[in-house]
Amino acid sequence: MLAALHARLTGDGALRPRICVLHGPEGAGKTSLAVEYAHRHLAGFGVAWQFAAANPAVLATDFAALRARLEIHGAPNAATSVHAALAAYPAEWLLIFDNAPDLAAIEAFLPPAGRGRVLITSQSGLWPPGQGIEVGVLSTADAAEFLVKCTGEPDQRSAGALARELDGLPLAVALAAAYVRATGDNLAGYLALLQPRRSDMLARGEPAGYRRTVAPTWALAVDRLLQTSPEGVGLLRLIAFYAPEAIPLGLLLHPIAGLDGQLGQQVSRPLNRLLDDALVARGAIDALRRYSLITPAVEPATGEPATGGGPVSVHRLVQAVTIDQMPESLASGWRRAAAATVEAALPADPRQPSAWPAFAALLPHAQAALAPHAAGLARVADYLGHSGCPRAARELYQKLADAQRKRFGAEDAATFTSLHGLARWTGRAGDKALARDMLAELLPIEERVLGPEHPLTLETRGSIARWAGEAGGAAGDPAGACD
Repeated sequence: MLAALHARLTGDGALRPRICVLHGPEGAGKTSLAVEYAHRHLAGFGVAWQFAAANPAVLATDFAALRARLEIHGAPNAATSVHAALAAYPAEWLLIFDNAPDLAAIEAFLPPAGRGRVLITSQSGLWPPGQGIEVGVLSTADAAEFLVKCTGEPDQRSAGALARELDGLPLAVALAAAYVRATGDNLAGYLALLQPRRSDMLARGEPAGYRRTVAPTWALAVDRLLQTSPEGVGLLRLIAFYAPEAIPLGLLLHPIAGLDGQLGQQVSRPLNRLLDDALVARGAIDALRRYSLITPAVEPATGEPATGGGPVSVHRLVQAVTIDQMPESLASGWRRAAAATVEAALPADPRQPSAWPAFAALLPHAQAALAPHAAGLARVADYLGHSGCPRAARELYQKLADAQRKRFGAEDAATFTSLHGLARWTGRAGDKALARDMLAELLPIEERVLGPEHPLTLETRGSIARWAGEAGGAAGDPAGACD
């Protein structure tokens, strides 16, 4: 597959960027294949960068990070400025767009010119003709060979039976091998544990498709972890509600006061041990790594796996199965715990460039874990705007304002504050007249609800004047701002 991928990305001799899409089911190894390709050919690229492409706001801020890495200054739009730099770049480059939903979601971010290669991974198979390579499951023979090599077990018969039981899904096969290595069990023993568990999962109506393959494999690991590292199970349940890629546990696992009353003992007790004791957290991380339930994330600046206390990644399928296996009341508690840890980790001032790396690391997890109406999303949106992505800031504020209007009502102070943010970043994204009109519509409502001298009302008046002046006044004349 690596050879076919290389041929697709180099074969036609065109000067335009060459595009290839690795598509297939979850757990097939598309990302692993893309990263392996990058490592094997890294010496030939002047620039190699991997984007998390599932979320448009994360993708926009990833482009801002690449813009800074390329030392591009003064350009308002990160994607456009990076495209211009890559079009003129003297050496070959490689961009990886990982886990793209479809072409429409990333089309605006694809570089139109330059001596480059674009590699996309996606579950969707709907791409232009000639661009796709399907990444499927392993044959029984290949899966069995992998199990034998990874575990050192010579039992070919058990390896073949286990490969069939796991449907050849690479993720499930890798988890099984990790379990055997971590416990000292053998393939026959693992198969004997797995088969009744698989029947139990099917009888309970587990989700269809590949979750059904991973579920019993995961359940065996969790049973073992409950005996040896209950904090490891707690950590797995916590990270199930974050985004899957590059989870910055160093930023997230810190003491937070007052959680007991919010979460209940079943969640707060293991969570507080993870947050309050660095050694407990380190042990939990090590336990999950032994079973390959988490892996070191790739550092964007170096392309190398993170080490020590660096970020970790968890597969989406493992997250989904982890959530599926919890009763709703327990899942709800861990969902609130994930939101609380993200909210507490967000820096206080999004205007400070020194805080931007932390915001960038936390951005996907804030969008995954925080409720749509959460006040912390305003800080995330302001970070996006101040760091050079005003359109992404505007879009996030729009979602926040809509959610707060639905949750708290149209005349709540939180809704007013978000509408201010929406107008601010609408203006800074270039539509100054619309920002003026949005605030002019809001002003009489604030005057009625809050009063004419409330600080928020006065701020609205000042902002109307500002945007009126910058837009050319209320009647096309900057003097109209004086009104």
